[in-house]
Amino acid sequence: MEKRVALIGIVVENFNSVENLNAILHEYSDIIIGRFGLPYKERNISIMSIAVDATNDEISTLSGKIGALSGVSSKTIYAKLPEGE
Repeated sequence: MEKRVALIGIVVENFNSVENLNAILHEYSDIIIGRFGLPYKERNISIMSIAVDATNDEISTLSGKIGALSGVSSKTIYAKLPEGE
């Protein structure tokens, strides 16, 4: 199955979900290229971006698990790479 590069943007509003979020990210660590997190204390949220290289199914499953967490929103964007790269 073809792999794709994608970026998953995450906004955490419920800090009780952070432990579950980290467990999910650990579960999918083999497809994660890198991650960046930024606490935004003025708004009491955290903003994260997760770069991944995986199949559509893997990316969709990861994003869905993240978005299903209470107080956590996620959105995925895909790189427009030519086939085979």
